[in-house]
Amino acid sequence: MHRPLLASLVAAALTASGCASPQAATPSAPLAYPPAKTVDVTDNYHGTVVADPYRWLEEYSDETNSWIDQQEALARAYLDAIPQRSAIRSKLEALWNYERFGMPEKAGSRYIYSRNDGLQNQSVVYVTDSLNGEPRVFIDPNTLSKDGTVALGTISVTDDGKYAAYSVAEAGSDWNIIKVRDVATGKDLSDLVEWVKFSGATWSKDGSGFYYSRFDAPADGNKLKAVNEFHKIYWHKLGTPQSQDVLVYDRKDQPRWYLGAGVSDDGRWLIIGIESGDSVNNAMAYRDLSKPEAPLVELFNKFDAKYNFLGNDATTFYVQSDLDAPRGRVWAIDVAKPERANWREVVPQTKDALSSATIVGDRLFCNYLQDAKSVVHIYSLDGKKTSEVPLPGICTATGFAGKRTERETFFATSGYTLPPSVYRYDLASGKAEVFKAPKTPFDGSQYETKQAFATSKDGTKIPMFITHRKGMKLDGNNPTMLYGYGGFNIPLTPAFSPVKCGWLEMGGVWVDANLRGGGEYGEEWHRGGMRLTKQNTFDDCIACGEWLVANKFTTSKRLAVQGGSNGGLLVGAVMTQRPDLWGACLPAVGVLDMLRFQKFTIGWGWVGDYGSSDNPEEFKVLYGFSPYHNVKKGVCYPPTLITTGDHDDRVYPAHSFKFAAAMQAEQAKVAGCTSPILLRVEKRAGHGAGKPTSKRIEEAADMYAFVAKIFGMEAK
Repeated sequence: MHRPLLASLVAAALTASGCASPQAATPSAPLAYPPAKTVDVTDNYHGTVVADPYRWLEEYSDETNSWIDQQEALARAYLDAIPQRSAIRSKLEALWNYERFGMPEKAGSRYIYSRNDGLQNQSVVYVTDSLNGEPRVFIDPNTLSKDGTVALGTISVTDDGKYAAYSVAEAGSDWNIIKVRDVATGKDLSDLVEWVKFSGATWSKDGSGFYYSRFDAPADGNKLKAVNEFHKIYWHKLGTPQSQDVLVYDRKDQPRWYLGAGVSDDGRWLIIGIESGDSVNNAMAYRDLSKPEAPLVELFNKFDAKYNFLGNDATTFYVQSDLDAPRGRVWAIDVAKPERANWREVVPQTKDALSSATIVGDRLFCNYLQDAKSVVHIYSLDGKKTSEVPLPGICTATGFAGKRTERETFFATSGYTLPPSVYRYDLASGKAEVFKAPKTPFDGSQYETKQAFATSKDGTKIPMFITHRKGMKLDGNNPTMLYGYGGFNIPLTPAFSPVKCGWLEMGGVWVDANLRGGGEYGEEWHRGGMRLTKQNTFDDCIACGEWLVANKFTTSKRLAVQGGSNGGLLVGAVMTQRPDLWGACLPAVGVLDMLRFQKFTIGWGWVGDYGSSDNPEEFKVLYGFSPYHNVKKGVCYPPTLITTGDHDDRVYPAHSFKFAAAMQAEQAKVAGCTSPILLRVEKRAGHGAGKPTSKRIEEAADMYAFVAKIFGMEAK
């Protein structure tokens, strides 16, 4: 989860600057934190002895659960007492209450798409006989639980549109089960596949069954903590029990590989994608399904670049790759003669990063990032640029999926003040027409987005998107939210959010920082903020914060920093490195113990980006910025609200528990320090995916009521 959650308007109106007083408001007395015992546990990392006094919080014992309950009680008492919270929640709910649509997917002669009426906990999936036809409910995940915590994952439809395989997850967990539903009747078949993680279903051409990836069930039954290793690909024949599924591919010598299966549009090729937890690159293999005894062939096996199969003409594979092209390009590779000398470059590398590419209707849709905003070019399969998809200003475009035989595709656009609209693109005419455009209660015409560049510690220019009300005065007094991620080659691009809109209506400034480690400028930008260079990510964020203060957008007392997951690490690092720069800190579901992250669930999958404490050189870097290990004595840290979910099996919640315990223990010792350190633990919630609307609203209301109180933002 790296998209922000943001609070809303605190009453009918606020002052133009969003506050009644330029001074931050803090409690008159320090909080009494729940006691957290310390234990004498140390680890020796290559000759350096490191204490881990809160190791006991890694276990879900009665003692740990009691401590969590006390933390939640403290947080609830503090947050519920904030006068602005009720108004924030009400306005946030109002801003969220607008109709939203997903992009249609072809299901034989029918279409399937999602819709949310505004406040439904989960979006409902509909099926319709035509785009203008009357839709009928196909899957309503809101009926699967009373509290909306059972969420729908991926949906995959057979070529003839007869069956749909869909996955569901409970309480925010990454564990999924796959079921099969008859599209015409809306009835489920008997098929049930369990222990699926990081995988959907991929149907064979004839619809007789599907491929999927899974882990073994955890041996000790601890499905939220146990390390997940030895991913496997299986074939499930429709109408049979899972016990009869056929193992297609596994690697007993590679416990830390992710394996995924896909089938080419013509049904001939099984494509195996292989990712290693130790590398940011991947490998790829294939099998000729037209030959029953055909072997699995390793096409790329050196982990020397990223490879993404786009489609094929007979034995010619179209592949997107950053091999010797850090911003990406497209190759045509004949697997009958796969030597590098025989590759044909279809789309060369450009000055912009190739974020994604798809083949629909014999056309290549290449989605580029131009200074972190979308530009979409269309090419013929011989590499000739034919046109460009018109986009509405500074925005992010997604979609452009479909099969080779189709003559239409769909895409969506979204921006900071631009609600997500869905378009149908006609390949014959080259025209894009609106399929669904929401009407929101937010008036985006009152706000503007601009791009600015801060200079990082080493001289690198770091872009930021800054959104605020038109005519806002740069008087150094505007409450400002700086959001960042900076990791895993993931770009932070313009996106609409009702909670961002709430912050803007409060008179606040919203800033997205495009930090190194992300994918905004391709692989070089990614590598500039990973492993041994990870500190660059934090330096970039600090530089952006300093730029906002120097250019009179805000002051450090009114500057909040926010991020989730890898962004939670970002917040933890910059607040322990520069506590003087921030007025409030909001680390969510963060990776905060950088020496032990690889020991839980799928943490080993992040070694490629972070490195590992098992490596002496990487240990020194990790130890230098690990938030849990860099909480210092005698420092009054900024007011901080740490958030996590009790079912987070992506970033194990103990990261947040241990960091909160360490922060509270040291903060309580600093004389005169009244800045609160709170831990909010959401029950029946995970890393963020599938979180019901009601929980999102409550979490956002808490997070930004907290900021409103700290910043002294009072309603008139």
